[in-house]
Amino acid sequence: MPIYVTESNKQFHLQGKNVSYIFSVMENEQLGQLYFGKKVKHRDDFSHLIQLPAEPLGNASFPYEGNQFFSLEFLKQEYPGFGTSDYREPALVLKHGNGSRTSNFTYKKYEILRGKPELEGLPATYAEHEDEAETVVVTLEDVTAGLQMDVFYTVYHERDVIVRSVKLRNVGDGHVVIERLLSASVDLPHSDFEFIHLHGSWIRERHVAESPLRKGLQSIDSKKGVSSSLHNPFFALKSPDTTESQGEVYGFNLVYSGNFFGGVEVDLYDTSRALIGVNPFGFEWKLGSGEVFQTPEAVMVYSDQGLNGMSQSFHRLYESRLVRGEWRGKERPILINNWEATYFDFNEEKILEICNAASELGIELFALDDGWFQGRNDDTTSLGDWTVDRRKLPHGIEGLSEKVLEETGMSFGLWVEPEMISEKSELYKAHPDWVLGVKDRPLSHGRNQFILDLSKQEVVDYLEDTLSAILSSSPISYVKWDMNRNMTEVGSASVPSDRQGEVSHRYVLGLYLLLDRLTGKFPHILFESCASGGNRFDPGMLYYMPQTWTSDNTDAIERLKIQWGTSLVYPLSSMGAHVSSCPNHQTGRSTPLDTRFNVSMFGAFGYELDATQFSEEEKQEVRKQVRFVKENRKLLQFGTFYRLLSPFEGNDTAWMVADPEKEEAIVAFYRTLAVPNPSLKRIRLHGLDADALYEIEGTGQRAYGDELMNIGLLIPPMFSGTVATENTMIKGDFQSLVWKLTQVQ
Repeated sequence: MPIYVTESNKQFHLQGKNVSYIFSVMENEQLGQLYFGKKVKHRDDFSHLIQLPAEPLGNASFPYEGNQFFSLEFLKQEYPGFGTSDYREPALVLKHGNGSRTSNFTYKKYEILRGKPELEGLPATYAEHEDEAETVVVTLEDVTAGLQMDVFYTVYHERDVIVRSVKLRNVGDGHVVIERLLSASVDLPHSDFEFIHLHGSWIRERHVAESPLRKGLQSIDSKKGVSSSLHNPFFALKSPDTTESQGEVYGFNLVYSGNFFGGVEVDLYDTSRALIGVNPFGFEWKLGSGEVFQTPEAVMVYSDQGLNGMSQSFHRLYESRLVRGEWRGKERPILINNWEATYFDFNEEKILEICNAASELGIELFALDDGWFQGRNDDTTSLGDWTVDRRKLPHGIEGLSEKVLEETGMSFGLWVEPEMISEKSELYKAHPDWVLGVKDRPLSHGRNQFILDLSKQEVVDYLEDTLSAILSSSPISYVKWDMNRNMTEVGSASVPSDRQGEVSHRYVLGLYLLLDRLTGKFPHILFESCASGGNRFDPGMLYYMPQTWTSDNTDAIERLKIQWGTSLVYPLSSMGAHVSSCPNHQTGRSTPLDTRFNVSMFGAFGYELDATQFSEEEKQEVRKQVRFVKENRKLLQFGTFYRLLSPFEGNDTAWMVADPEKEEAIVAFYRTLAVPNPSLKRIRLHGLDADALYEIEGTGQRAYGDELMNIGLLIPPMFSGTVATENTMIKGDFQSLVWKLTQVQ
């Protein structure tokens, strides 16, 4: 039984495999936080966890006359408001009909549900079986305002995960304006944490940033209309001594693809409040009588096994209970994409040449990128006009895809950017009113394009019909869904002037509706999300599209940091990672082919180059690479991932993946710059069976798991080859080495 409720003192205890989350109803009938951390035994009374001040509080405000101990400014809470003696960051701010922003939500009832309810119109984690999760719904009410709030808590029995969301109902006669309604708030008893988040920019996404907590508010957010590459909707709080393999850490992730807010406030009593949800900046939602607003879902992970433990909990949850449908747990095909090979300059003959060359190397899927539709010879025109360019492709998408299938045996994929529109397009001429924008204000452009207003139902319906016609006309098995600009001049004629603060969120809801319809119609298609690379890498998109193009930066050395940071929360199977041409198109760096492969094989693997340009030696190497991925694809994409040496801390990077049975592992080591007269070093592995004997493939060397984990694997001077098989020393920058370990039976 994972949820215990003690009726006599209104206490709630949620238990996962290794985690406990305890809260109660306080004496003022609001929800109070008692404990979040490592699993503890259940008992009928946790009142001893309630922390009250040792002496009357000075310069504080109090709900009860004559009681100078009970102040909401001091007490830990579950879903705090503002204006009733708590001056910290609130989880909700509502503007009532009388202009007041004071709310008071008190306990009304609770209900325990088996499994996990869906969130209407929003992506969310799910329970496939009723007995794998349990949900408690605590209903609060503000009687004066005529409002009720359901606070949802789900605990998965075998996972160290708590999932939260909030639903607000207007049961009164008037309206209320939601100015802030976050998905989760957690008050922790101290502030001795380090704040970790993932920051970046285009072609430099999800770099790891760490800083000690300080007094006041530390926050991350997006105001770009997408979850953004500036900050990912994830942060973690770890103890100062926590490492990748040991110590306590709390992780917070929002299942949402639009503007978000996440932050931690350290108050005057050195406690810390963690909050995450839809960004209140620029957001308002007018909730009329009888209407409901549902927040996105917040996923909270606790680990006492370090950052790797936290990451693995996120990975396992998202792989099996966020990703849905045919591609859940399914190995990804090895693809080749023509973007960096041709950009807009291609025709059917060139594409077929690339496909024939790729198929001879064992590659399984070809993806046709931007430039296939009429007028699209550069990025200034034709978005919205999804009519094939017969000058480039005389037999159309249908003819090309059939030729690729018949001549090479490869499956066929297609790039689209449906959310965008070019001013130079027939669609813009017919429907300038479909562009997202503010009336009587000039429009900023990004990549010479504007955004279609997905808050309008007719736009969603048009895109569904248009894309359905394309996807049903040809044997398409993969779609790369791009989105190459952020929102500006956010406004829409779809709602009145007093609802313009709703537009950004309504856009996201429209996108989710469109994706839900299309993925439902075409369940066999592997959809990959892309937004100028990783500008919208979030759990909301993974619910519909099981993988995301991790970054437009395909440079292997830069990808070490990008993929390392991404792995803090997202699984390897979700990361699109390709071997690209050399010198690299983003950095100009020349990197050995085996290093490019050794980085990108840890993900949804492919190539982004002109396969017709390979030398005979390169062809042989690529054949070996493709064969290695096919032989180890399940392990590489769905094994347990461990980070070993951080690219943010030195010249060397290392990580590994092991299968759940601990029978196989693949270890990778990367050295950015050559080291003269290098010393020998060892890296300690993880995830092996301490008592098992392992053989390092191709070397004949054997070692027990306890040796490899406690003494370490020897890193000699750099060796050649994709898999270490011989002691041939090579020199130069950007070198790498991969070992395959197999348990000796």
